[in-house]
Parts: sequence; C-alpha cells; structure tokens
Amino acid sequence: MACPSSGSRPRTAWGDRRTTPANPPRRPGGPGLRTLRPRFAATAEPGSKPLLFKQTMPAARLFHRAAPKQVDERSDMSDATRVTLPADTNQALGIAQFAVDFMSSDHAKQGDPGAAVLERTNLFHTDACLCGVSALALGTNAPTILRDEALRYPLAKGETGATVFGSAERVKPEKAIVANSSAVREWDSNGTNFGFRPELGHTAGEFGHNDFYPVAIAAAQVAGLDGAAALRGMVLLDEIRGRLAEVFSLKTYKIDHVVHGAVASAATYGAMLGATAEQIESAIGMAIAHYIPFRAIRAGKQLSDSKGASAAISTEAAVLSVQRSMAGFMGPRDIFRNPEAIFRIFEGPGQMFKAVNAVNANTEKRDASPFELVLSRAGDDFAVMGMHFKLGLYEHQSAGALQAAIDLAAKSPALLDNNGENIKNIKIVAYEPAFGIIGDPAKKDPRTRQSADHSMAYIVATLLRKAIEQRAKLPAPSGESNDSWWKALILEPHDYNESAIFHPLTRKLMAKIDFTHGGPDYDAKYPDGIPTGMVITAADGSTHDSGLVMYPAGHARNISADLRDILNNKFRVLGAISGDADAIVAKLSNIEQKSAADIASLTDFHIHNHGKFE
Repeated sequence: MACPSSGSRPRTAWGDRRTTPANPPRRPGGPGLRTLRPRFAATAEPGSKPLLFKQTMPAARLFHRAAPKQVDERSDMSDATRVTLPADTNQALGIAQFAVDFMSSDHAKQGDPGAAVLERTNLFHTDACLCGVSALALGTNAPTILRDEALRYPLAKGETGATVFGSAERVKPEKAIVANSSAVREWDSNGTNFGFRPELGHTAGEFGHNDFYPVAIAAAQVAGLDGAAALRGMVLLDEIRGRLAEVFSLKTYKIDHVVHGAVASAATYGAMLGATAEQIESAIGMAIAHYIPFRAIRAGKQLSDSKGASAAISTEAAVLSVQRSMAGFMGPRDIFRNPEAIFRIFEGPGQMFKAVNAVNANTEKRDASPFELVLSRAGDDFAVMGMHFKLGLYEHQSAGALQAAIDLAAKSPALLDNNGENIKNIKIVAYEPAFGIIGDPAKKDPRTRQSADHSMAYIVATLLRKAIEQRAKLPAPSGESNDSWWKALILEPHDYNESAIFHPLTRKLMAKIDFTHGGPDYDAKYPDGIPTGMVITAADGSTHDSGLVMYPAGHARNISADLRDILNNKFRVLGAISGDADAIVAKLSNIEQKSAADIASLTDFHIHNHGKFE
C-alpha cells in the first residue's frame, strides 16, 4: 500500500548558500528576496484608542525567530536547558516525565521559559481567544453546537469542572475544552507552526495550530491553579506538539496534524492535574492507538464543520484518556516504539508502508521510534518562538501571496482603478504543500466558508476586491511590509459570508488568477519560509512582479512588520464583534499576572449575539 507524499520532496540543506537569506534565490524577471530592516515600535495612530496589548519585551526578541545557527546545537546547548529523548528509549514515558517535571515545583526540573517566550505565548493566547469569542458572537455552527453540548453536561457531586467562553457555569472539563478549542479554531485565523528546526536536522514540516490553550485553562480551573501555572502549561503544550511536528510528518501519510496536539494535550492536562508519568504514558498510548483522524477532514469538494473542530475533538479524546488512566485504565505503553503504531508502520524501524516516491523503506530490525525528540525546558529556544501569526482570516499558506498582492497594489495603485478592469491576469507561484491545500481546482468555486478560507484564488481575490472598493480612502503605505494596508484590508469574518463568497467582483477577479506549483526550487525553501511569487499583468500589458516573498508579515522570521500594531488592529476588529474590545482583551491577556480566582472566572464575560452567521 502506498500513499502520496509531500514529505519526500527534495530539500536543500540550510548551509547551502542558495537558500540562505544572505543569498536569496531569484525568479526570472523579478528581484530577489528583500533585505528588510527591523521596525518594532508599536505606536497608536493619531486619534485611536491606546494599544490593547502592552509590550514588556524588546520586540526583536519577542517577534523575530532568527535564522538557525549553522552548527549542531547539540554541541552548544547545556543539558540544563533541554531534554533529549533518543529514538531507542520509551519516548511516551519520556514526554510524560518531561511534562510532570515542567509543571512541578522543583526549581531544578520545572519549566523555566524566558520572558520573551512567556510574552509571545501570552499574545498567541489572546489572539486565539478573540478568534473564539468572535466565532461564538456570530453564531458559527460547530462552536455553538459544542458549547451548548457542554452546558448540558452536569458535574457530579464534588467535581470542580471548567468553563466555556461567555459563561461562569462549570461543566465537564473535556466538554469545556472541546467547545472552546472548536471556537478558537473556527475562523482558521489563530497561530500556525510548520515544524522546522534545521540545526538539529528536524525538518519534517508538519503543520500545527495554537488551538490547545483551552486545555491549560481548563486544567488550571479544575486544579485551582493561578495564571502563572496556566501560562507555563500553555508553553509546555506548544513545546511538545511543536517539536513533534519537527520530527514526524503526519500529512505525508494523510493523517491529520492534530494528533501531535492531542499527545501534547494529554501530557499537559495530566501533568497539571497531578497524574503520574505512567498514567500520562497510558493516556498518550490511548490517544494514538484509539483516535487517529485522517485528512479526509480537509479534503473533498466542499469542507465541513469537521475541519475547524478536528483539533477540539482529538483533544477531547486525549483528555478523556487522561481521566481514564488516572482512574486506573491501562492504555498501550511505549507507543512510539510500538511496531504497529503510526510512527513505525510508516517510517520504521520495521516499516510496513512506504509513501509514493519514497526512495527506501526503513526495514531495520530495531526497537526504536523513527526520530529523536529534543524538548526545551528553559531559556528562549522554545518551539513557540518559531510559530507564526495570522493577521486576519486566511489560510496561512496564502500569506506570501497576500503580502505580494499588498506590495504590488501599494507600489502601483493604478491597478486598483476601473473596478478591477485594469488587472488582466494574476499569476501566483508557490510550493507544496500550499498548492495541494489551497490550489485544488475545486477551490476555484468555493461555496462554503470552510472552502473559501482554503482557496488561494478566493483569498487573494477578496483582498484585491476590498482594495478596489476602498481605493479612495486607503491610507498611504507605511513600512516595508505595508503595515497600514494589512490593517485597512484585514480579512474578517464577513469576508467569508454568503454575499462575499458570491460577490460578482470577487468572482471576476478569481477567474483572472492562475495558481501554479513552483516545483523543487520552491519546495526546498519551505518550511523555512513560505516561498511565493506573484506577477500581475495590467490591461495595458505592463507586468508587475513581486519577486520571491519568503517571510510575509506575521511570519516568525519577518523583521520588517510592526507585528504588535497589526495584531492590535486584529484584536480590535474581532473584539468589537464580541463586545467591549478593550475589556475582553484585558480579561484574556497577561495570564501570568492572574490569580487562581481570576483564572476561575476567565471566561465570565458577555458575548454579543449577532444571530447565525451562516
């Protein structure tokens, strides 16, 4: 049996000068990768409200993930800052013990992430929650159903429970988690990671999203923990799932990426509730042996509620597995070395299935998993520092095209005149997996929000349609990433409602878009960046070439955008949908400063009800 693979594509080593930022690749007819200067001062615009999120760290540390050192980091990072789990060890138990130690009170073992890590995690949490509460405010289907379901589950006598967004009522923690995680993910607008750590050779490039913070909040509510513990739990969860994404590509085997988050959720929830390492190992074993979702969730002509709820449903199963393990249920042990679990059957040792185009199968007879896992315990080198923000509602693989479109329109605003007639055609070139995920021919005719937000043609056409409509009042371009246009043209929920999806101008622009795969040259540059090029041909025959965009605004390696200012704009837009934006953001921010009582009431705020979105 074989399956298609994007994981077997040729890669170029980081040390190859052809792919380093100092020696950027060039596209025929276009400039090379731009060298961008840092610009981090977050200032409010004249007449605007104060910034919603206070910066306490130098932004150069908070927002920029530097290019990796061209050395093996194993030689210069002390064991005190990280834990290495070799392939020939019980990694499930190792992850479990790492989680227990990370959340412990033993200063020699507990997690000690640097201030930049804590602040970046804080910002991802605020971003995720605002995505969630705005989805509920607009009555989106899956989050509303799962929230109502949670509120129907009464607690048994003596149970503490957890809360759902917009309520103080305590419910079963697994139900609070599935409801809140579904809401967080519904817009597909929260953080993203691509599994890339070349200094250790860990470049599996698996996707992941910052969907799982409700696990840490629910665990803190159940256990009566304060905000500092809750934030540490969030860092722990991101670290485990982020590092797994670097070493094992689930998507290569058409398994949904949420499995890594489920493993991390089991470890984090168990550790925060006082489970033993053996109990957590059992729960991880159950999550992997019993609950493996496939990417059928994200394939097909029109996508469904399952896409947005996949992480939530897998996490619910992981938390239930922890509860059962703590009650005495014995799940499979040593699951990463299990010869018939997903890791070894697809990558060995003792490999049973080989991906299409894979060169060799790992049939070695060895009691090991296919990877070494390296987890950070202290300092600033945590997985979250390489995760990426979305600056509105769009599939992250389209961010390079959005940056290219903004740059070209800002440089040549006449393209926006004449109601789109000045644009003859738009050619977009990108990499796999972007082409496969958002370039499917069926995505040229999206009819649901879930399909529209996974359509390159729709996303780019909608941004250009908004630019054309706002042409007369667009602000002057500002910054090397054109920050002011990112804010003015933010893609928001109503850009994916029925009237927007079938807007005549959007459809006309979509018909002018040709999206092609750039081949090995582009593929080799992912997931370091998201290499994308765009050429707009005007009606007068002139061509406008973006060159290669690698690190668009929001990407962890982007050093030109004023990220905090753009995110504050996003927070205002989503917060205003939900209610009092400033009050909601204050409620959900600066988690480490909150008491246990504050965490207990974290979701107790009113959410405006705008009726059903779809």
